[in-house]
Formats: sequence, C-alpha cells, structure tokens
Amino acid sequence: MTGQEGRRRVVALVSGSVQGVGYRWFVRGRAAAAGLAGSATNLPDGRVEVVLEGPDAAVTAVLADLQGPRAPGAVTGVDVRDVPVEGGTGFTTA
Repeated sequence: MTGQEGRRRVVALVSGSVQGVGYRWFVRGRAAAAGLAGSATNLPDGRVEVVLEGPDAAVTAVLADLQGPRAPGAVTGVDVRDVPVEGGTGFTTA
C-alpha cells in the first residue's frame, strides 16, 4: 500500500539461515543507504522480521536486496505485506 506522498511501509518475514550471519546489519546498511526507516529483528522461529518505510521506489529496491546475491546467509523465502504508513524515522536492529 502506498501512502502519504508516495511513501510505503512493508513488513517482510525472511526465512532461511539468516540469524547469526550478519543479516540484520546487512539490511540496516541497505536501508540507511536508501534513506529508509524501520527495523530488522530476529524472531524465535529463526526468521528475521524486516520493517521498511520510505519512498516507494527505495522500499522496492531494498526488498529486492533482501534475497539478492549480496545478502549474507541463505535466504529461502521473503513474505512481504504492505501495512499503513506510520511516518517512522531511524532504523533499529534487535
């Protein structure tokens, strides 16, 4: 869902061997370079939850990077859903 002024917010659940391999820091770097807000969080089931918010084109580009050739670990799937834009700032990892 695109929202305010061409902005988009998504939640992506990334599956595979993505914990303990620097995946969250990779996402943080890509998001920072694109000027996006959000977070990357390890989940108890071994997935990483990625939240990205910002200009639609930048969100789309970082989503493509989540399972691209430079992504650490071994991504087996990315389930993306659009959520309402919240106007978030900054990026956190947990």
